Amino acid sequence: MPTLGNSVTSELFTPGSYWQLLTGINGYAEIKGAGLATQAATGRCFEVLDSLEQENSLQQTARLRVRLLEDGYPCWLDPVELQGQVVQQKGWQPQLLTVKKIQQRLIAVMNWVEAAAAQPNNYLWGGSLGPDFDCSGLVQTAFASQGIWIPRDAYQQERFCTPITVQPDNTKQLRPGDLIFFGSRHRCSHVGLYVGNGSYWHSSGQEHGRNGIGCDRLPAHDTHPVACYYRAELRGAGRVERCHDGNTLP
Repeated sequence: MPTLGNSVTSELFTPGSYWQLLTGINGYAEIKGAGLATQAATGRCFEVLDSLEQENSLQQTARLRVRLLEDGYPCWLDPVELQGQVVQQKGWQPQLLTVKKIQQRLIAVMNWVEAAAAQPNNYLWGGSLGPDFDCSGLVQTAFASQGIWIPRDAYQQERFCTPITVQPDNTKQLRPGDLIFFGSRHRCSHVGLYVGNGSYWHSSGQEHGRNGIGCDRLPAHDTHPVACYYRAELRGAGRVERCHDGNTLP
């Protein structure tokens, strides 16, 4: 299959075509601007949603609207950044795992997060390539490192998981590898990975967090400012018991 480079023109980016990345790349939130929606790692696949010609005629831009296939996530890619870094594919199929296989890989997921935390890092909105992550990017990439694909954003991850009962001083129902969700009464806006004994890993911003990956605790006796802030926003917890099938989630 062709690789986009000197011998392959951008006209091959037709709506409905499938491509695989040969390098990590930024996925932008809008047709213009530097704001990230996510980042896509080497090996990920995407489907083109709109032609460059259509977008150029309407918006005077060269950005390409795509859907990342492993999690159904829409974003904008820069074709200049894709030069020589994509291979066209005939199609794509999700790699689904049983609940048992997912459970068997959770220790490796948690070990991956611990290793990521040991590297110098900062909080990055939209970050999922590392070493800089946002909260849901860290969690998604940790699971993806073991072939377990879950949705990209925290509120999507909350809807995707099997709900688990949790209170700051009642974590009996939680297992290592469960996800902890935070936010307002109306929307989940933050997520962490439970590791046991009331503790969870998460990537938090500078305003209310650690400006990067850290480990905090749910129980009320932990008076650290970061732990206190997120404890007050605890919404619930969830267990990953399936893999994303690539369909777009609300």
